[in-house]
Order: sequence, then C-alpha cells, then structure tokens
Amino acid sequence: MAYESVRGMRDILPDEADYWTRLEATIRKIARRFNYREIRPPLVEHTELFSRGIGAATDVVNKEMYTFPDKKGRSLTLRPEATASVVRAYVEHGMTTQDPFQKLYYIGPMFRYEKPQKGRSRQFHQYGVEAIGSLDPSLDVEVISLAWSLMHELGLGGLSLRLNSIGCAADHERYREALRAHFAPHIGSMCEDCQRRYDDNPLRILDCKNKICQPYIADAPGSTEHLCDDCADHFERVKELLDQLGLDYVVDPHLVRGFDYYTRTVFELTSKDLGAQDALLGGGRYDDLVKMIGGPDTPGVGFAGGMERLILVLKEREEQVMEHRIDLFLVTLGDAGQTLALDLSNGLRGEGLSVDLDYRGRSFRKQMTQANKLSARYLLVLGDDEATSKKGKLKEMDSGEETEVALSAEEIMRKIEPLSD
Repeated sequence: MAYESVRGMRDILPDEADYWTRLEATIRKIARRFNYREIRPPLVEHTELFSRGIGAATDVVNKEMYTFPDKKGRSLTLRPEATASVVRAYVEHGMTTQDPFQKLYYIGPMFRYEKPQKGRSRQFHQYGVEAIGSLDPSLDVEVISLAWSLMHELGLGGLSLRLNSIGCAADHERYREALRAHFAPHIGSMCEDCQRRYDDNPLRILDCKNKICQPYIADAPGSTEHLCDDCADHFERVKELLDQLGLDYVVDPHLVRGFDYYTRTVFELTSKDLGAQDALLGGGRYDDLVKMIGGPDTPGVGFAGGMERLILVLKEREEQVMEHRIDLFLVTLGDAGQTLALDLSNGLRGEGLSVDLDYRGRSFRKQMTQANKLSARYLLVLGDDEATSKKGKLKEMDSGEETEVALSAEEIMRKIEPLSD
C-alpha cells in the first residue's frame, strides 16, 4: 500500500522550504536585534501544564489537544502552544534565581486537533517571543515594537494594531460579573459554546466568531471600564509609549485572548494582506503564569504568530526567494572521471564551495541539463584525459568563458569565490 501523511500534517517540499528558510532567518535576525535569545522546549509536555496554564475551560484544552498516555500511564500532550513550555523551562532550570529577567524567542511546530483549512493545519508552526521578569510598561511596548519590526522587515502592508487591557485577576472577577449580567437576558439565543462559556469564563464569549452572537457582543461592556487604578495607569503608560514611538493603534475594549493566563495588556497585529484571516500574531501579559505553574510571583509578556499564514502571503505575492544555485557542477565521463570528481568535490566542499556531480552514470547531455537546472555558476568536465593530465577547463556558465586550471582544490579555489550561505 502507498502511505499518505496524516490528515492535517503536511509535507514541506524543497521549493516551499526555501520560503521557510528565509522566514526563519528573518525572525532570528529581528529577535537578535532586540537581544532575544533562542529557546527550544520539547514537543511533548505533561498534560497538566496546559490544562493549568492555558485554562481547563478553554477550547484548546477541551477540544483540540493531542493527548495520550505513555507506557507508565502518565498523561502527555503534544504542545498546542509554546508560552507555557517556555515558562515551565524558565522555572525548572532555575532562571528565576540565576537571572530572573530573560528575553527569549522560539520557532517550531505546534499541534491542535482542529479542522484543516487554508493556512491552518493540525501540525502548524509558530514563532514567538517571551520577556519574563518585569512589570514595566516599556517592556510591553518593546515586544509590540519587535512584532511590528518583523512585519516591516517581511514587507507586510496594511498593518493595524488592536490593543486592550483586561486587567489583573481582581479586575477579571469584576468584569466577569458585568459580562454575566449583560449576557444573562440573551444567553438562550446564543451558540452552545457561548452558553458553556457563560458559566466557565464569560470573557471567552467576546472571542466568539459565530454570527448569531455578534449583536450581543457588540454592545457588551468593555474591559477598560473595570480596571483597578494600577492596571489603568499601566495601560495609559503603554499607550503613551506607543504614541512616542509613532506606532499607531486602535483600542478595542472587547479584545481578549484565547488563553486564561493573560493579564493586563493584550494585543493583535493584523494585515489586510491576509484577507479574511487577517490576524498575523497576538499576545499580551501573563503576570500570574509563572506562579501558576510552580515558580515565584514573576510577570511576563510576549506574543506568538503563525508561520503558515506568513508563507501564504509571501507566496501569493510571488515573493522572490533566494535562487537555489551551486558554485560548481562536475560532469564525469568514465570511472577515472568519477573517481577524480569525488576527490575534488570533497576537498572543495571543505573549502566552502557548494559542489555537485552525477551519481547515475548519465550521458554528457543529461549532465549538462542537470547543471543548468541547478543554476551552477561554473562547470568542469572530468574524463580520462583530465585524470591523466591533472588539468581541466573551468567554464563560467553565465559568460561561457573557459579557463584552464590545475585539478586541485587549492587551484580551483583561486578561480571561484564561494556563494554566501
């Protein structure tokens, strides 16, 4: 039988992988500009990390996690997001005492059991940053600025920043009661998910996309009406600093995030380039999360974004990625030419050249076709004569110019400047 990939788990083939390579390099470049260091948490975590950190009543935990028992009966989960994993690593490895202020970024696959659609798979990829250890509003603004800088570097247009504050835990309680009072007369007419959310966490209702619920959400009270003085001051300072940096934003008092760990600042960056699925990334503060999963009381702020959506934009714009070229293709004729090519290619690769040759005993014409397909910058034909004389003609493919060279790695390197990696 012919096997196929698991539904929602797609292969990234070489032509598309070029886009991914460029995107990952850009993410790393921008993160390093802001002095964020990479962290790579594992794909599998204890299920309780997510049910406790994300929230047992959230859709992700209730409906979308890949959860399974291991051979000892422990409940494990393929990570649906990375913030809880990063914070777990922060606590587990003693960063809370060694150096409690950490600026970290990650890139990697996540897993959620949801309906596959354009730009969304069951295995998907996210990038994100986490700044842990400070309550300062300027850190919120740095994280937002990093996100904006990344989108600018990628050439994304039509950017819009939606901003809100959902306050601290005490504010959440007051806001939940206000929302329950507002939705109580209408809850019977709302979707089943919102009816469940009404009891579990009515803030989740504000994130509902069902059309029948929108009229009731539109005139719901906003979170900023229920902030304590400290949280209100924090939000005002965030807005002042964004104004100072010239980063435009729109305050959306109904903006919430899908996980329970968020506090105070929440935000989304959107782009008209994505059409209906316009969210590029989202994030906010999670000042209670470190404590929730066993660490000391430590604030944090960050964001995460989906990479598949960015790849779609780059491809739909027919964004040019770096052309796949090699420095040198060795055309081999006979056993002596093949032996010489293996020896030369090994030495040249060690000096930094990208080199390829034929391994299928094909004709001269087919090898030339392969060299052109690879956009080889230079060509060298190796046969019995070249093996005997230890000399060959190095051809520059763009100009057609040929130069006689001694067949040693040292001599060839004098003629070819390697492509940058």
